[in-house]
Amino acid sequence: MAEQFQSAVESSVDKTNLILKDIEQAYGWPKAQRNQSYAALRTVLHLLRDRMPVQESVEFSAQLPLLVRGIYFDGWQPQNVPIKLNRDDFLYEVRQGFPYDVEGGPQRVVQVVLDTLRRHITQGEWDDVRANMPGDLAQVMP
Repeated sequence: MAEQFQSAVESSVDKTNLILKDIEQAYGWPKAQRNQSYAALRTVLHLLRDRMPVQESVEFSAQLPLLVRGIYFDGWQPQNVPIKLNRDDFLYEVRQGFPYDVEGGPQRVVQVVLDTLRRHITQGEWDDVRANMPGDLAQVMP
């Protein structure tokens, strides 16, 4: 049983590092900037989570690696969702939660993280996530 746990944790760490590395590669960041890729992932995940109805949020999270799922649910208050955010509100919140100045600003942060997440979940689930976003926000989603 302990071996299964260790294997599951190691697999989750590997998958999480792959997601973070994908974000870093999109920006050309070295691994030394892992805090930035983590902050980008966490910020966008929390805004997606808070924008979706509880059931859809849970279904989406099931496809995330265990470690990323923990990041996703950290601080979640399901009784307060969904929070209505249009595209401009979403980008504003990204700017508030992501304290780094990067090329392309908040819109690029969102695009990079969403592109990365899209590669790590099924098309059907991604379609469900997009369907739960307002039209102007869904347009920036891959």
